Amino acid sequence: MTKSDFRSECLKRHKSLSPHTKKYRDFRVNHHLMNILRHHKGKRILFYWPFGFEADIRRTIFALRAKKTIYLPFMDDISFKMVPLRLPLEHKAFGIYEPRNSCLNIKLIDIAIVPVVGVDGSGARIGFGKGMYDRFFPTLKAKPLTIFVQSHYCYTPKLLCDDYDVRGDILITPEGIRSLKDSNVRRTTRQWQFRHGRCSRRIFNC
Repeated sequence: MTKSDFRSECLKRHKSLSPHTKKYRDFRVNHHLMNILRHHKGKRILFYWPFGFEADIRRTIFALRAKKTIYLPFMDDISFKMVPLRLPLEHKAFGIYEPRNSCLNIKLIDIAIVPVVGVDGSGARIGFGKGMYDRFFPTLKAKPLTIFVQSHYCYTPKLLCDDYDVRGDILITPEGIRSLKDSNVRRTTRQWQFRHGRCSRRIFNC
């Protein structure tokens, strides 16, 4: 199996999900994400604005607006830069929403929330193949806590990704939370654990 093959398989899974269960799946993702962010001291967070079948995390964004400094991606050629969340967002091509441009040159954040299509055995991200996040992360002064978000669990133990692919610390799906890099995550005795696509309860304290 190649990275391209696995991406195609994950995209098929995501697109085949019932629209009738989307609200419940989004609720579970937001619940798990809030559990992590409530325990993390980081104030500067890069979120994404949901598009297509990506998990809708706007509930978390709005809940944290008054407590955290929130940034969103602003497309910049073949990559993007971070700009502060300012409403209303602007409707761009292909149905994408972005905040207004900013002259700020932000290079330091505490947490990055990143949508993923799939994750390989090294904890690396498989996205849509555009490489925008792969180009963006090397521009940061320090690696933030990186939280991958999926609308459906799609993981392979195989090593498919390249060295330049973004690697995550935590993976969140509607089913639960999984550590992708145990050395970076302090865990309690009651935590989420994934086995063969299923999970038992876990809670991460980051």
